[in-house]
Amino acid sequence: MKASLAAATLLAALAGSATLAVADEHGGGIKEAVAVIAPTKAGDGKTAGVIIFKQEKGYVHVTGEISGLSPGKHGFHVHMFGDLRSGDGMSTGGHYNPGGHKHAGPHDKERHMGDLGNVEAGDDGVAKVDVKADGADLHMLLGRAVVVHAKADDLKSQPAGDAGPRIGVGVIGLAEIKEPAKK
Repeated sequence: MKASLAAATLLAALAGSATLAVADEHGGGIKEAVAVIAPTKAGDGKTAGVIIFKQEKGYVHVTGEISGLSPGKHGFHVHMFGDLRSGDGMSTGGHYNPGGHKHAGPHDKERHMGDLGNVEAGDDGVAKVDVKADGADLHMLLGRAVVVHAKADDLKSQPAGDAGPRIGVGVIGLAEIKEPAKK
């Protein structure tokens, strides 16, 4: 697992350096990113998933699926760094917070930009993700980490919602944009 986390960190660094070239290639703006969630040593080794980030007007639409969770709510955030070297997710730093705000819920006017609230897993351990990150710009999220926590985010405790250990992490990287086939 340590080798795969190191490889993911290296890929994130390379993706970040290629951001401007890809933005030019796709008409001046980044439209889509992806994070592949891998388990940390802080969890039971089962957390996995794929999260898609799509730039919309005024927000980023975050969708996907995470499996291997205990039933119930789990904190779900964008963290500062796409650094997965620690194995327990702690090297991802705190929540992404360029505005210097207090931690809050995803619909609060003042919040960390990375405050995406909770995802909820059913009895099968699968959580469907569908979140609007209001005011976010996708290019600012590239190279950062998306983190799944063991417990629910209470949306108020400072500095990060008391959501417990980081059980799943992934680096947000550029996604391949497939153009429709020409007729």
